[in-house]
Amino acid sequence: MKKLKRELKLTEDGSHTFYMPDLDEHYHSTHGAMQESMHIFLNAGFAYADKDPIHILEIGFGTGLNCYLTLKEAEKQNRKVVYHSIELYPLEKDLVAKLNYADENDKASTDLFQKLHDCQWNTDIQINNNFTLRKLQGDLLDYKFSAKYDLVYFDAFAPDVQPDLWSREIFEKIYQASNSEAILVTYCTKGIVKRALRAAGFKVKRLPGPPGKRQMLRATRIDDFEPLDEQKYL
Repeated sequence: MKKLKRELKLTEDGSHTFYMPDLDEHYHSTHGAMQESMHIFLNAGFAYADKDPIHILEIGFGTGLNCYLTLKEAEKQNRKVVYHSIELYPLEKDLVAKLNYADENDKASTDLFQKLHDCQWNTDIQINNNFTLRKLQGDLLDYKFSAKYDLVYFDAFAPDVQPDLWSREIFEKIYQASNSEAILVTYCTKGIVKRALRAAGFKVKRLPGPPGKRQMLRATRIDDFEPLDEQKYL
C-alpha cells in the first residue's frame, strides 16, 4: 500500500479527498468529505460522548480531517482533548499541501492544519491549551496500546480493502484499550462488522448516515461483558 497512487478529488460539498485507483477506494465519501466527518465522528461521536477531558483514539489518521475538525470543535467548546491517531502509511507533504480543509484566507487555520501533519510521530505534542496530539505510526494488527480511550473514531478503509482491521480480534483489542462505557463510531454498517463488534463486547446501534449513506454505527462498550460462543455472532 505504501506505493499506491493517490489522486486528489473534489467531493460534492467542495472538500477534497484522495482516490486510490489501485484499490478503487476513496479516503472519504464522494458526497462530501467534510460533511461525512462532521456527521459521523464529530456529531455522533465527539458531541455525544460527555467526558472532559476526553481521550480519543482514531483508527487511520489519513488526511488529518477528523483530527482537524475535532481540534476546532474543542476550541469552540473549551474542552480538553487527548487525541491519539494510528497510521501505517502517512501522506507525503506534497499531497497534504493540496488539501483544502482549512480556510486558505485564514493563515492561522492553514498553519494549524499543517502543524498537525508536521508533528513528530510517537510523541505527545501540545497543539494548544485544549488539545494534545500523539500520532502513532504503526500497524493496528500488532500495535499494543498503553493508553485507555473514551471515544474511538474507527475510520479504516472499507472491509473489502482492509478486512483484517474489521475483525473480532481488532475490536477486542479496542475493547481492552477502552474506558468504561466508551463509544466507537464508524461509517461501516456491514453485518460482519456489527457481529464482530457485538462479539467483542459492544452494544451496537444504527444511526442515520450522512448524505449519500443510509446508516452509520455507534457502539458502546459493555463493561460487564462476558464472551459467549463465537458462533452466536458469526
